[in-house]
Amino acid sequence: MSDDRRLDVLRAIVSQYVHTREPVGSKAIAATHDLGVSPATIRNDMAVLEDAGLIYQPHTSAGRVPTDKGYRLFVDTLTSIKPMSAPEKRALEAFLAQSVDLDDIVSRTVRLLAQVTQQVAVIQYPVLASQTLRRVELVDLGAHRLLVVVITSSGRVEERFIEFDEPINLDALGRLRAQLNDTCEGLGIDAVHTQLAACADNASPDVKAMTEAVATVVIDMLRPESDSRIVVAGMSNLARSGIDFRDISPVLDALEEQVALLRLFNEMTADDDLHVTIGSENLHDGLTEASVIAGTYGGGNGPSAHLGIVGPTRMDYARTMSSVRAVAAYLSRYLSH
Repeated sequence: MSDDRRLDVLRAIVSQYVHTREPVGSKAIAATHDLGVSPATIRNDMAVLEDAGLIYQPHTSAGRVPTDKGYRLFVDTLTSIKPMSAPEKRALEAFLAQSVDLDDIVSRTVRLLAQVTQQVAVIQYPVLASQTLRRVELVDLGAHRLLVVVITSSGRVEERFIEFDEPINLDALGRLRAQLNDTCEGLGIDAVHTQLAACADNASPDVKAMTEAVATVVIDMLRPESDSRIVVAGMSNLARSGIDFRDISPVLDALEEQVALLRLFNEMTADDDLHVTIGSENLHDGLTEASVIAGTYGGGNGPSAHLGIVGPTRMDYARTMSSVRAVAAYLSRYLSH
């Protein structure tokens, strides 16, 4: 029973310290949390927690604050993560529903996540290798110029211009557009490459150059990117919480380099619902005073990637984890459609 009570004392210390940033004493816990024991008993429990390395006393005659180990035990023993409220969910869905393509949804999502959590939000773009072709548009921009638009299964839109020495045959252009969409819709890059190669081989001499040029550009736009892309928002939130860091510069440097975030994301799998690293658990030196809460979005038959937040170890873990999970779910729903 005492172990359960000590865990309750730890939860009380974490909860109160997160909201006040003041060391927490036994009298404050007894007054604000109905543990059914005296301040003296709570002091004894705090001594045991301190011996276990879960809390510490920042200076003499002060209350206690959680250590990284204490935050870890707190997170690991969360019995439930409070879901977002109905109004929050409706606002989230309405805001993201206005997106027009992948770039727009990523931009909206990272700004929304930063606003909801009041932390730095980071989102990794889906890996293009797992995307399929949804549609190709060929737009005549004049006698010698063509715009090629490729739309992928994730909603990503890529555009390229092609210049020709000879005038574009508009009838042949319409037939080529129809043929590409009829034969390549829903195919991955390898299958599209095969279909376009056959299309170019079978093209008549008068449109062969145009067909080969379009095929080359479409394949190039579907080619996987060599590096993952990460979008960051809410850096001002980190600046406002600078009081929680001895030196905020290493955190800012780590976010700017993005290497640490990519390494953390790469360690996750598509099955990871939420992944929390706290303080010294982060291998990058710049993040040893920060916590990272990351989730996975997408998956199924489409691309998957990761998103999350970076903030001080003194954060509302339950609420932040709930927000990351909810935003990842809505982003997954968008991609599935």
